[in-house]
Amino acid sequence: MTWLLLLGAIAAEVTGTIALRFSDGFSRLVPSLISLAGYGAALWLLAQVLNRGMNIGVAYGVWAALGVSLVAVVGAAFLGDSLTWVQAGGIVLVIAGVLALELGGAH
Repeated sequence: MTWLLLLGAIAAEVTGTIALRFSDGFSRLVPSLISLAGYGAALWLLAQVLNRGMNIGVAYGVWAALGVSLVAVVGAAFLGDSLTWVQAGGIVLVIAGVLALELGGAH
């Protein structure tokens, strides 16, 4: 259940970030509200994950790595952002770093 909450936090943060792009500097009401709701939900869900005892380094690392990765992929696939091989390699390295953090903590 904790990991599902963390995935929900990631999805909410990605939604908030994508909506932020469409908010035009918070000048458009609906995308602005979606962005604020997404970020609020993401932080609340992350707090629930931490309250259930997940290590903060692991929780935040997974949240940040998957969030960055998903936003980059969505941006490239649907919003016309570039994603070079070097950038894709960087995403792989970020995810590998989080996996190392998680696996390094196992007993």
